[in-house]
Amino acid sequence: MTSQSTGSDGSEASAPGRDPRPVTFRIARFTPRPKSERPARTNPFAKSNPFATAGNRRARGRRWTQEYTIRIAPQRTVLDALLQIKREVDPTLNFRYSCGHGMCGSDAVLINGRPDLLCTATIADCLAASKTMPNAYTTPGVATGNPQAQKPPAFRRTGTATTATAVSMSASHSDSISDSTATDFSAKDPAETAAVTKAKGLTDTSHPTETSGLTESSVVEIRPLPGFTPLRDLIVDTDAMFEQIRRFKPYLAHDDSSADSSQADQAKAAGAEPASEYRQTPEELARYELLSTCIACGLCQGACPIYAGGEAFAGPAAMIAAARFINDSRDSHRKERLEAIDQVDGIQACQSIRACTRPCPRGIDVGEEMWKLVEAVKE
Repeated sequence: MTSQSTGSDGSEASAPGRDPRPVTFRIARFTPRPKSERPARTNPFAKSNPFATAGNRRARGRRWTQEYTIRIAPQRTVLDALLQIKREVDPTLNFRYSCGHGMCGSDAVLINGRPDLLCTATIADCLAASKTMPNAYTTPGVATGNPQAQKPPAFRRTGTATTATAVSMSASHSDSISDSTATDFSAKDPAETAAVTKAKGLTDTSHPTETSGLTESSVVEIRPLPGFTPLRDLIVDTDAMFEQIRRFKPYLAHDDSSADSSQADQAKAAGAEPASEYRQTPEELARYELLSTCIACGLCQGACPIYAGGEAFAGPAAMIAAARFINDSRDSHRKERLEAIDQVDGIQACQSIRACTRPCPRGIDVGEEMWKLVEAVKE
């Protein structure tokens, strides 16, 4: 089905950017192992980390990679694609979403090696970014364009991905299960590979056309957010993140001990409400206003190599929640809040890598705010 647009002369004209085209989605699947009734065995010689978050980030279960090839317009979001796959291809695919408009932050995943929200990432952007951005979590040999490469994926990779290489490498995995609609590029002969590509309607990367600028690499790889315990497929356990946020008391605490709260003291003595609100200047509001828009999606935590690497770190999301009230002039517990985050697993664990800034859907410069907390603690 081709969408139409109306031209200036009133006639209907085809919109190339809205035409459905084949796109392959390589999705990491996970099924947890059923819990055993036997008590878990413990190692008396194992050293526990007192600063680590609760829970085991390495859940046990069956892991595999599955591919789905569907026809979808590039301007659609990745969430639209997953919903189409769940309705038409595989109803067992599990992922989390709520509002679908980037307001709740519940659909945070890893798309082509970058933390992003399913509902805000468009397919065209993902395909375009996969050709220019290094993919740290890609299949071995995909990013470098060498199907013979068997080296494990490193933290950074260079080069671009091609459709033929990306799909052929997924077939080499022993734990991957390909959908019946996936393209087979296992042929060694380049001419045979080109014939299969043309028959399936995909773009030949060696001869790009004018309308195939965004589909030279028609593979979108989706994985669960790093640093979180997977529950099933793309769904992860975010309880540990919210526990760390609650640890720093994310609520306003004013004990009316300042000199400018004499009216509030008199009102309390008389058993009445304060005569006026706690006033703020526009400059004081600007210190924390953007921080209050954080939706706790966890993208900054998935991008942080310290937190995602399993180190003892409360995480950028908890630090931003603490900074929101540290910068609030109405809060009278700034000193106590700074002492709470000045811990081994708090702001001291931050290495100022600033990878947490890029994926924030609210435009918060997380890395800069973390550095401001470091300076505030040192004062």
